Amino acid sequence: MWIIVAIICAALAALLYKYVFRTSGPNPFDIDTREPLKPLVTQKKEKNKVLKQGFLASKVPEKLDAIVIGSGIGGLGVAVLLAKVGKRVLVLEQHDRAGGCCHTFTEKGFEFDVGIHYIGDLLEHKPFRCMLDQLTNGQLQWEPLDNPFDQVVLGPPGNRRTYPIYSGRNRFPDELKKLFPGEEAAIDEYMRHAYKKAGHNIWFLGLLKLIPVPLAKFLVYTGLANRLSFFFRMASRSVTEVVNELTKNNDLRVIFSYIFGTYGNMPKDASFSMHSLMVCHYLTGAWYPIGGASEIAYHMIPIVEKAGGAVLVRAPVNRILFNDNKEAIGVSVMKGQEEIHVHAPMVISNAGIFNTYQQLLPKELQDMPAIQKQLGMMKNGAGGLSIFLGLTGTKEDLGLKADNYWIFTEHNMDELVETYLKGNREESAKSVPILFVGSPSAKDPTWEERSPGKSTLSLVSFANYEWFEEWKDDKVTNRGTDYKELKQIFCDSILEVVMSVFPKITRDKVEFIEAGTPITNTHYIGAPKGEIYGADHGTARFSAECNATVRPQTPLKNLYLTGQDVFVCGFAGALAGALTCGSVILNRNLHLDAIALAKKTKRVDTKKLK
Repeated sequence: MWIIVAIICAALAALLYKYVFRTSGPNPFDIDTREPLKPLVTQKKEKNKVLKQGFLASKVPEKLDAIVIGSGIGGLGVAVLLAKVGKRVLVLEQHDRAGGCCHTFTEKGFEFDVGIHYIGDLLEHKPFRCMLDQLTNGQLQWEPLDNPFDQVVLGPPGNRRTYPIYSGRNRFPDELKKLFPGEEAAIDEYMRHAYKKAGHNIWFLGLLKLIPVPLAKFLVYTGLANRLSFFFRMASRSVTEVVNELTKNNDLRVIFSYIFGTYGNMPKDASFSMHSLMVCHYLTGAWYPIGGASEIAYHMIPIVEKAGGAVLVRAPVNRILFNDNKEAIGVSVMKGQEEIHVHAPMVISNAGIFNTYQQLLPKELQDMPAIQKQLGMMKNGAGGLSIFLGLTGTKEDLGLKADNYWIFTEHNMDELVETYLKGNREESAKSVPILFVGSPSAKDPTWEERSPGKSTLSLVSFANYEWFEEWKDDKVTNRGTDYKELKQIFCDSILEVVMSVFPKITRDKVEFIEAGTPITNTHYIGAPKGEIYGADHGTARFSAECNATVRPQTPLKNLYLTGQDVFVCGFAGALAGALTCGSVILNRNLHLDAIALAKKTKRVDTKKLK
């Protein structure tokens, strides 16, 4: 009996080793491609030549190796990975500029980011930083935020408490212990769960998506996936459940939970494993791209072009093309009223699982049991609400720093958010219970040179798609008086909160204010229900079965998924989705290749310094 068990275990270990360390395909991280840093391009005309190349049939490269739908970081990431091994890739973007949630826009002289507020885990020579350096040939530079990088503001104006959140594996818990004497054991246990256990076991999530489906199913249905990974053991437990076991201090419970806004689920619905990833992501610090979020796409696109590919905008894909064998063979792009077919032996979708399966597939393929099974495992995430604030004055004039504020009306977060989302839209708009506040202008060291005497705030919260759905088919620039009035209620109430937290910001300083609602997100970034984090990140999303089933390979040959819905949300999560997709396509573990190159570049750079 034990001999049989030993043989099975040995065979399983051998299979896992084979697929974890597979190296048969070309390696985009084979050499260090960083180039000497070039001067920052600040002229919008020059940047737009790269970011706003409109689609024409004549611009489509010949002999394509792949088509990527969507130019967010998940799409551009996999396109650059393929380009680095000589593949000719066409990236198609429905918006008028490339970048997805990494794009920026300008109104009345103010530049706003839409999705890049701060990125963690960017220490020099770490794998994530190394990967980004390679995907931009070393041209994308990062500025660290202040430390503390987050401020948690809790309670009404008359009883407001502010708690600074510091980065640093030791400093983060040490500073919390100063704020909450007597809670040392709870803080240590929180760190043990979030950092040492769940956060460190994320590798197994990637493993389930790289190994063959039969092997992944074996690990899931035998329970071995849960036994081998603390990440999956904790995935079914909510943040509220875990945190409430650790402490009875309501303010500390908020501090343990506050970052749920970065993935969009109330603590009572959020997977503690997902939450742990975000805690770990910022333990080493937080950064912002120098020159603004548009720098990301601006430095990736030339790599795609150098390999013979292209990134074209105003190119809405209305369907994926298949042959009689249900193999993806290209896409159909709408150019006005004309339908243009573009062919390639591989189609990679960064449009999200719902858009890809429910909008871009023929009806008979949508109905396939394997497709329906994946859709049944996922649901739409929360709708995003953004307020863009343009202000007169420098960061010093306005009391702004390179940090973020998370503002909560009180500590009973689950109850407050649930009441808000279930409420009447006009009444809910008057009392938004959670608000993220960040200043791109204060974080970017080039801002004052580019926009002297001006500052910006990006404000983010959540809102029901259904509150705005009646206007979804109206022209985006003219959605009617009622829609504008509802947005104004949100703007007014949120501005009151901002002014109460930042006393130097007064109404006379406000030059521009505009709200982006869930239907705004649908129009500009193709989010089907206005979600900003892709598919929902609740406990069901992080079951071993769901992660083994939803993977880069789809049930349809030559059609792949990339981005947030393949891995997890956010910039880093979408890029991990691209890396996982690239690993499957190139038949090698690119995660390990990035780690190997990070070690190599560290040795080389250390020698240069000596």
